[in-house]
Amino acid sequence: MDKRLEQFAIKLNKSLDNLKSEFHAIRAGRANPKILDKINVEYYGTMTPLNQMGSINVPEARVIVIQPFDKTAMKDIEKAINMSDIGINPITDGNVIRLVFPELTEERRKEISKDVKKRGEECKVAIRNIRKDAFDKIKNLEKESAISKDEIKSMSDDFQKEVDKFIDKIDKEVEDKINEVMKV
Repeated sequence: MDKRLEQFAIKLNKSLDNLKSEFHAIRAGRANPKILDKINVEYYGTMTPLNQMGSINVPEARVIVIQPFDKTAMKDIEKAINMSDIGINPITDGNVIRLVFPELTEERRKEISKDVKKRGEECKVAIRNIRKDAFDKIKNLEKESAISKDEIKSMSDDFQKEVDKFIDKIDKEVEDKINEVMKV
């Protein structure tokens, strides 16, 4: 790819990475520790990521166990989990915090699948906007007579092929996540 379009290629990668991280946060009926990545706990006046507050394990398919490094922080961790949008109530036994994920109903699985498709479409729109910006840059190079018409055609074709690859990757990510959500 042409060096003048590298900034757009970086944006394409960031869009796909953002979609993947959004998909990690979506509950699919199984316990996934990545769902806790965005939760911060107020610990001695500082907001600290939950995954730095203790060890996080998945002993069973639908259970996450958090074992805090500092037992005095258990109430703060519980509070942060309750205030988050994951929709799971923590169960504490004094030593560990358990998060038990309920089995998803068919209706809820379909809702989640629709959300996954919607997020995939939003990512595709972002990719198309990046493509538009890249093509605008190519047109500006043409107006400045900085490159020939053949080079412009070649750059446009190369970037369109790159965009098509990213659209295919998005479709694959959406399909994989829907299959994960719909699997009972």
